[in-house]
Amino acid sequence: MSGGMNGTFRSGPLTLHRYLAVPSTPVSSLPGVIMCHGFPIGPLDARQAGVTFPQLIDRMANELGWAALTFTFRGCGSSDGDFSMQGWVDDLRAAIDHLEEEVQPNGIWLVGTNTGGALALSVAADDPRVRGCALLGARADFDDWASQPRRFLEHAREIGAIRTPSFPQAFDEWSRELRRFRPVDAASRFAPRPLLVMHGEEDESVPVADSRVLAEAHGSAELRVVAGAGHRLRHDPRAIAVLLGWLDRQRALMM
Repeated sequence: MSGGMNGTFRSGPLTLHRYLAVPSTPVSSLPGVIMCHGFPIGPLDARQAGVTFPQLIDRMANELGWAALTFTFRGCGSSDGDFSMQGWVDDLRAAIDHLEEEVQPNGIWLVGTNTGGALALSVAADDPRVRGCALLGARADFDDWASQPRRFLEHAREIGAIRTPSFPQAFDEWSRELRRFRPVDAASRFAPRPLLVMHGEEDESVPVADSRVLAEAHGSAELRVVAGAGHRLRHDPRAIAVLLGWLDRQRALMM
């Protein structure tokens, strides 16, 4: 069983840190999956964003036979830069390019938790290389952030997702980006490609209604509400079992 490899890739002028795993035994067709973390909840979270993802990435590679990649968005972990919505979208696009260059997968699937899921869908809708998407506790929109952009900017500074004192240089543009990407609109554009939408029934951060709205906008999504689960679905074994089962079915459909 081979472990994955830590490394970096470029997103514009920034260096982002990534973890990539490929199956230890050669497979005839190699699908690619990218896992996107959410917006940090606190300062520790900004530094440790996605820190448990490599274990899951190894499982995707070794148990399911995927080329699996995770990375930290700008402003998180040891990646360069400061958070902006457009910046995170650019980072995910760069990650797709990077996975294509590294392993030449036949098709790419995106998996995202929380904000990472909402942005994954926004990017996938306009990128034909993305064959399917799985969301864990994703938001339908960013209206709450967009309605109080200065408060949100302060919050992003407090938790360390924005580290440069002079950032953003154009506040109005930075705040406009919070409305530019609407996952609920992206869901209808992404159809009819496969979409899995999961949500914890007891999610205290994002209402379960957001996932229902996303599934409805798509039209043929698989919606799974996990009984008794909270916001961090990534740590719920039932949600992970559903996710891995879904990826396995995606792979079988591709053969």
